[in-house]
Amino acid sequence: MANGWSFPACIAAGTVALAGLQISVARAADTTGPDASASMQALHRLLDAEWEWRLAQFPERATTIGEHRYDDRLTDRSPAAVAGRREHHRERLAAVRAIDRTRLQGEDRLSWDILAFNAELDVREDELLLAVAAGHDAPWSADDSPLRVNQMAGPQFSLPQLVRATRFRDEGDYRNYLARLTALPESLRQLQIQLDSGRAAGWMPPRDALRRLPDQFASLLNADLAHHPLFAPFLAFPAEVPAAARAELSHAAKLTLHQAVIPAVQGFRDYLRGTWVPAARETLAATQLPHGSEYYTLSLQRYNTTRMTVQEIHDLGLTEVARLDAELRAVMKEAGFAGTLPEFRSFLRTDPRFQFTRAEDELAAFRDIAKRVDPQLPRLFAELPRLPYGVRAMAPEEGNNAPHYIAGAIDGSRAGYFEANVNNLAAWPRWTMDALFLHEAVPGHHLQSARAMEIQALPKIRRDYRNSGYGEGWGLYAEGLGKDLGLYTDPYSRFGRLSAEAHRACRLVVDTGLHSLGWSRTRAIDYLIGHAQLEQGFAEAEVDRYLVMPGQATAYKVGELRILALRERARAALGPRFDIRRFHNAVIDHGALPLTVLDQVIDDWIETERTRPAS
Repeated sequence: MANGWSFPACIAAGTVALAGLQISVARAADTTGPDASASMQALHRLLDAEWEWRLAQFPERATTIGEHRYDDRLTDRSPAAVAGRREHHRERLAAVRAIDRTRLQGEDRLSWDILAFNAELDVREDELLLAVAAGHDAPWSADDSPLRVNQMAGPQFSLPQLVRATRFRDEGDYRNYLARLTALPESLRQLQIQLDSGRAAGWMPPRDALRRLPDQFASLLNADLAHHPLFAPFLAFPAEVPAAARAELSHAAKLTLHQAVIPAVQGFRDYLRGTWVPAARETLAATQLPHGSEYYTLSLQRYNTTRMTVQEIHDLGLTEVARLDAELRAVMKEAGFAGTLPEFRSFLRTDPRFQFTRAEDELAAFRDIAKRVDPQLPRLFAELPRLPYGVRAMAPEEGNNAPHYIAGAIDGSRAGYFEANVNNLAAWPRWTMDALFLHEAVPGHHLQSARAMEIQALPKIRRDYRNSGYGEGWGLYAEGLGKDLGLYTDPYSRFGRLSAEAHRACRLVVDTGLHSLGWSRTRAIDYLIGHAQLEQGFAEAEVDRYLVMPGQATAYKVGELRILALRERARAALGPRFDIRRFHNAVIDHGALPLTVLDQVIDDWIETERTRPAS
């Protein structure tokens, strides 16, 4: 869970609550003397060291964000490396506690908050995993958990995605990649040891969710290398690679794939199919794992970055589902449809006018939305990122996965991409496109993450930081900006937007129902079909997602509602001085933040706006 950099926070009555920590916020403390300078310097050293540590520990992530010093290696999952990560988590927590927060100000204080949240949660999760593994030889940490391999995540997806993020500029880049391919069998062996230790300790995902997992490795087993995702870089070389080297590099890659990588993947898949998946637990709820109640609480805090209880999240979902049900019926009536909501949804999914039959037509339609939205963004933002973005098709091996955003490089050398699912055109009809684009591209994930990467005043670790409550909350909030950006011009696209929001509201109910309130898989599926009007297969896939990622699906609505509440707080406080453009930049110009830290940021911004000279 720690690789996503998401942490809980609670700020109330002048106190920052860091899980078990309570640190007083002393606004009047001296932030200008020598002690303040020493605290600032200590923090900056810690932030820089943490950034370098994470790049070295997780080379794949380094490649993905455009840091290429470690392109020749993969994450070390050996017991010694995992133990080293646990020790690092403890040392980092001690180091951040040793820095006097009251001597910091501005972005430094926010950096301390973020670092402290992360450090506290990682140590808590390490301790929980050690308790789960008591009596077993378990190489786990907050960065290494057997629950991380499932139908939503694992090498079956991360390896092809890594190829698309890797730089292939010259011969050295290709040799780095060959070294990475050579290291892959050992990486899979280490991962299998982690999974097997989870099997021994009962720390496994639910079996019901894992049925598709072994078959997801099919593309990595393709003996026809012309269609193997890991051989793709050798099908076309840049001019900078000498002609004499190309044959040698291609031959080496073929040997490595045929003799080492494909057999290793085959062995790993055989282990999953024959041993691991059959041994997966029959129970569903995260709370039914060893120390499961603590684990689910930790998951909710990490994803949401709030201290909302299970019941509060569940009740919020019920309220939102009821509100959105009424709004959906109103839009259906506006469209002139006389039937029920399920009948209207069926009409929208089957009427040919809403369907694509060619992948290139779907991609062209998304690019048309981009052309319409981009010129309107200055109406809602005072400053915009410079990093470009594009629209491209998802890789075939990703199957029916949801469309998503792939971030650009932190140095601006690689654009961001909205990847549309053209593998299943029927699943994404025209009336879903506006909301989907706004969430994943602009003003959603691309605009927010690209803006964060370009704020040079932030330390690099802040520019790459993300958490689901803020990031997915912003994405869902961005869907609500479509009318101001010239979208949602007909009742069908408005129904699409409300349907997407209702789906996220249902997640609050279903996630908590499954993991804490005793819901069955069938009850959860039926709820999604009845209230989000999902098709049977989609509802089943959604429930399986919630089963293997406890708490994550609740972050969208929790985050969106928090941002909306902050907007209304600022509007009420500032009256005619409120500027939506400046508010949006206040939300995104510090990079991602835990939601309750965002509360304080907006409160401070309101006070600044009160005294800002009128323009």
